[in-house]
Amino acid sequence: MSKNKNQFWLYILIVFFVFITVGPFIFTLFMSLKGPAEGVYTYLLPRDPTFQNYVTAFRQARFGEYLINTAIAVFIAVPANIIFCSLAAYPLARMDFRGKGVILITIIATMAVPFQLFMAPLFNLVGNMGLRNSYVGLIVLQVGTAFGIFLVRQSYLTIPKALEESAYMDGANKLQVWFKVILPMIKPTLITLGIYTFTFTWGDYLWPLINTTDSDMYTLSIGLAQLSQSFDGANIKLISAASLLTTIPSLAIFIWLQKYFVGTTKGAVKG
Repeated sequence: MSKNKNQFWLYILIVFFVFITVGPFIFTLFMSLKGPAEGVYTYLLPRDPTFQNYVTAFRQARFGEYLINTAIAVFIAVPANIIFCSLAAYPLARMDFRGKGVILITIIATMAVPFQLFMAPLFNLVGNMGLRNSYVGLIVLQVGTAFGIFLVRQSYLTIPKALEESAYMDGANKLQVWFKVILPMIKPTLITLGIYTFTFTWGDYLWPLINTTDSDMYTLSIGLAQLSQSFDGANIKLISAASLLTTIPSLAIFIWLQKYFVGTTKGAVKG
């Protein structure tokens, strides 16, 4: 009886947290489907559902252009961060050289530095390199991140060295071992890093706002912020539709790739 009672309260707690998590998303969805004649807070459910708010967001708010800019930035940032972090983490995990510990500590220490402290010099550096109002300039913060290097390094450490030794005995060089043996073993970590990079780049606001002066290079976050400057009833419906447009891709990517989160190297070495 006590066990059933505990399970009952556990289910109540789970439902409560699900409501807190999903509730705002559902409310935003209902708000985005309300027509122009419906009150914003009069009814919870839309009486005359319409997708006109989504169409308006794409046309009048230029969300179609901002979506393309954001998508291009993401498709550059994700593979670039995965490749550079994987290359940088490999010697820190599998090679012995003088100063390795100092380099690792320095990389980890940069994670504690707020972006606001190096925002101004980075802005000047990117401008001097001619990367302002460019896609490369948008993703400069996501190429070889300290978090990614540390995450991949920790994953490298879980792989038995016998795998590399076997590959070397078969005539493979270090690059072949890294690409054909090591990387496939840490695919869940690489996918996790890719999702993290995707989410951060997709939703980044401060750096694109600073480094972008041409409205043709604005991202979704900047467009949504501009749209939020007016808070009349009709605009709240439009903001709700635009917010969902910016959220759905990240949610879809996470749902699509979540099955790859769990990986193992168990049984990879025999004998």
